Amino acid sequence: MSWDIVGAGVRSNIGADLGDSFAALCAGRTALAGLRAFDLDRFHTHHAYEVDDRKKPGVDEPLRATRWLVHAIGAALADAGLGDQPLTAPVLVGTTLRELRTAELWWYGEADLSPDDLHFGPALRRAFGARETYTVANACAASLYALGMGADLIELGLTDRVVVAGVDAITESAFGLLDRVHAEPPAALLPFHRARRGMLMGEGAVAVVLQRAGLPAAKRYGRVRSVALNCDARHPTAPDRANIAGVMREAHTRAAVEAGDIDLVMLHGSGTPLNDEAEAGAVREVFDPPWANPAMTAIKSVTGHTAGGSGLLSMLMATESMRRGVVPPVLGLTDPTPAAAGFHLVRDRPWHGPVRVAQVNAFGFGGVNAVSVIEAVAS
Repeated sequence: MSWDIVGAGVRSNIGADLGDSFAALCAGRTALAGLRAFDLDRFHTHHAYEVDDRKKPGVDEPLRATRWLVHAIGAALADAGLGDQPLTAPVLVGTTLRELRTAELWWYGEADLSPDDLHFGPALRRAFGARETYTVANACAASLYALGMGADLIELGLTDRVVVAGVDAITESAFGLLDRVHAEPPAALLPFHRARRGMLMGEGAVAVVLQRAGLPAAKRYGRVRSVALNCDARHPTAPDRANIAGVMREAHTRAAVEAGDIDLVMLHGSGTPLNDEAEAGAVREVFDPPWANPAMTAIKSVTGHTAGGSGLLSMLMATESMRRGVVPPVLGLTDPTPAAAGFHLVRDRPWHGPVRVAQVNAFGFGGVNAVSVIEAVAS
């Protein structure tokens, strides 16, 4: 079983499209800035990775997540040559917070709110004539969960093509929750760095058109060989190394590859002590370096944690690494944690070399784990 990525759209906090976003990753052009959306006096943490598209500085706007989602899906459909026809393919959107920020603005009396605004189906029907839409709210693994569900729809014979997307906007309630649990407020998200202090939120949207492998396509970004999912529900927030290792192995088995076949791992890399330790331990268990030691990077060092869309964004960045033979570095990784000792972490500058097969990790609160394996194909 395999599925081709035949269209891509991105509205990230580092670029308005896929090419710009990848160039920013390679150049280390981060979205990190002082918080723009909220009153800084309410928080210890003063930094985030926002999309800088507000009309007035410091004045937040409703429905920003919906706006980015429509942009990304429209770009993906146009890229796949489907932009001039009604959308008949199912649309699956992975998200953590949906339009919670709009609800917050409504609560403050700063925006109107319709119940239809709280999910994306009505907006997608208006924009594209979408007939079948689903929202997948599986925390920070949501967009890879949506990818797995979309692939299942194809394999069940229900459709030959799906649109898979991920989106999230920073909300005051989620930002405040994280602010309260940080022992020290982080000034940047530093995956696998000995001095990491925790997660900082990012935002943006990403979308792909996925279709059954072998069908005609004007272009192909890559081929999805597998999507493996599990949910251990062991702890509300703490990841479990054994279950992360298990979902990695399942992804390899489903893709008919071994650890030594993987050229690149797109790490989840949330910059939290527990996640980085668990993910590093699982990677060491599965890859057993130096027997298998692929290049590894973590794009959240540049984008922040883009929540429900983060897995799909990492996957598209992996397709660009395949196409260009370049892996962007982990920004600011000057002193790696001992748990990652010996890993081929790309640091300081981009790494140049062939990337034929890549693994993409995404993990979320509640023990929701997702890993995808993709391979390069002729475009």
